[in-house]
Amino acid sequence: MSLVSSRFRLGPSGLVCLPRFASGMRIGLYGGSFNPAHAGHRHVSLMALRRLGLDRVWWIVTPGNPLKDTGELAPTAARVEEARQIARHPAIDVTAFEEEIGARYTVDTLAYLKRRCPGVRFVWIMGADNLAGFNRWRGWRSIARMMPMAVVDRPGWTLRAVHSRAAINLAQDRIPESEARSLAGLAPPAWVFLHGPRSFLSSTAIRHLRRTSPPMRR
Repeated sequence: MSLVSSRFRLGPSGLVCLPRFASGMRIGLYGGSFNPAHAGHRHVSLMALRRLGLDRVWWIVTPGNPLKDTGELAPTAARVEEARQIARHPAIDVTAFEEEIGARYTVDTLAYLKRRCPGVRFVWIMGADNLAGFNRWRGWRSIARMMPMAVVDRPGWTLRAVHSRAAINLAQDRIPESEARSLAGLAPPAWVFLHGPRSFLSSTAIRHLRRTSPPMRR
């Protein structure tokens, strides 16, 4: 299976470099601010790789979430570097191509990848907290029709997620958890809710700890 070139021209803006991919690969897309990345992100990715039978997971470090305050957002390069240190896995790639293509919304990012990576079987990965507010995302119905989705349970969000507006709207497209490995090959809309060991780590809590902890003595 030969690898497709991962560089695309965007006119005067130059070249965008994506992680390596090939037609037929099963790739999970895990987007977020990663402000900062932590072991919980890695836990979700390893679960997705195993339970969904994925070849790779891409961490898409976003320029900023339109639904969140960006006042405490670290520079993209710093978040990417820290994410790479946390990921430490041969099947996890860290990329910040959204900033290069000027994408601000997930629906635009996924449409770009569908155009540029023909034949790749993408799966959108998100936490249960994101499903709870998914109906607030721009073009959320289009996202659901664009590629299969895997929702990973998070502490305190299980019931709110499955009873959310989006989950109810997409209820007929939910597949049993026992069939999770088939998700990447299904025509969207299709989604699965993955339960299992959950991480209590939070980027918000880590930022608070960094702000309030006294500097280390040298």
